[in-house]
Amino acid sequence: MTTTIVTDSTAYLPEGFAERHGIRVVPLHVAVDGRSRLDGLDFGPAELAEALGEHRRLTTSRPTPGEMAEVYRSALDDGAEAVVSVHLSRELSGTWEAARLAAEQVDPDRVRVVDSRATGMGLGFAALAACFADGGGAGAEKAAVAAASRVRMFFCVETLDHLRRGGRIGAAAALVGTALAVKPLLHVDDGRIVPLEKVRTTGRAIGRLVDLAAEAAGPGPVGLAVHHLASPERAAELATRLDERVPGSTGCLISEVGAVIGAHTGPGVLGVVVLPGGVA
Repeated sequence: MTTTIVTDSTAYLPEGFAERHGIRVVPLHVAVDGRSRLDGLDFGPAELAEALGEHRRLTTSRPTPGEMAEVYRSALDDGAEAVVSVHLSRELSGTWEAARLAAEQVDPDRVRVVDSRATGMGLGFAALAACFADGGGAGAEKAAVAAASRVRMFFCVETLDHLRRGGRIGAAAALVGTALAVKPLLHVDDGRIVPLEKVRTTGRAIGRLVDLAAEAAGPGPVGLAVHHLASPERAAELATRLDERVPGSTGCLISEVGAVIGAHTGPGVLGVVVLPGGVA
């Protein structure tokens, strides 16, 4: 059975991955001073860093159900017998709800919608697992759900201001320290961004990300990815240390986040995504 996998732009798959695996990516919306743009299409990391540096007003929003339905109909018209649509956590966005409404409009028997309970490559790994699965739509859905249940995500930010303004944290505000060097560490727990701990320097933050990822990875095969915004050197250092530390790594992926995630984390964010067992 031919199954088409759909995800959204917050998966931030490394360049070429979506095309290589036939994944259709639906962009979320970004408004810059009220002007609408599309995440990853006409507004990427470079434009985001510039907008944040100029303190321009940024807001983000989900794709509409109509936009999602158009993608589903196109996939079915192109010969897919099923569509599995995997999206970022419903706790962080209305994208999953838009996908669910679109599936009901198009064909709920052939379009299956999965909440990854994550974002970034936590979502990306779930979508890739669906691509590699056997068993048609049901098999792809099961693989996506299974991968999503194993994913662990850890990240550090320069400041919590962006997350707080965007309404993506609540209790995490307790991590804010008085020392300028404090680096908050957070993780994604059941689809929500929650505080984990705080460290004093960027160097210690990177070290803790390596420790946490290695502990989560375990001794077997593992998928690893590093995300960043405007910090390519730190991302490369983190990826190298992960490859050296985690025995089951076959190569850590590096991907810069785009507007939707970056607008809520700010420049300097570093994140690690761990998928014990890998995607296949």
